[in-house]
Amino acid sequence: MTPVISPFALFFASIFTSNILLANFLGMCSFISISKDMKSSNGLGLAVTVVLTVTTAVNWGVLQLLEMLGLEYLRFIVFIIVIAAVVQMLEMIIDRVSQTLYMNLGIFLPLITVNCAVLGVSLFMEIRDYSFWQSVIFGFGSGLGWWLAIMLLSAIRQRVEKAPVPAGLKGAGITMITIGFMAMAFIGFSGMLSVQ
Repeated sequence: MTPVISPFALFFASIFTSNILLANFLGMCSFISISKDMKSSNGLGLAVTVVLTVTTAVNWGVLQLLEMLGLEYLRFIVFIIVIAAVVQMLEMIIDRVSQTLYMNLGIFLPLITVNCAVLGVSLFMEIRDYSFWQSVIFGFGSGLGWWLAIMLLSAIRQRVEKAPVPAGLKGAGITMITIGFMAMAFIGFSGMLSVQ
């Protein structure tokens, strides 16, 4: 049975209180690597948002079809195939529309296919037994949450570059501390709304 969750609560929770990146720590590799540059972070955030929205909607339909056919044991493989197809189409579109963004994203654009946040959202959609519209709202909100987090980290990293950081913390050390503080800030919203 589909849980009764208001669309606003689901949308807000997927961005802030149950942020796929800062509450569930899914999709960290490209988040840390690309967040050095605002333009690339924005492009990747947009790409992940589109992929999450589209793949969650498509995977919901695929899951319904697999359940009708009694083939739900194939869901992981089919989810990954759908994600790979959507990412491939998005990669071709970005290559045609913005060659600069395509070059800036480099290897991380095709790696959205194996970004665990994308598969994680589809699996959460299944585990939580969301309806189609709940799945789309959750996918879109999760994408916006991922985008918000990478843009925030990118902005903070640009400020920290000019700050007097101890030599032992420069680079990865201060980045991990920053991510920890960001996660605590987002989890601070968790008393307001939670999606389980």
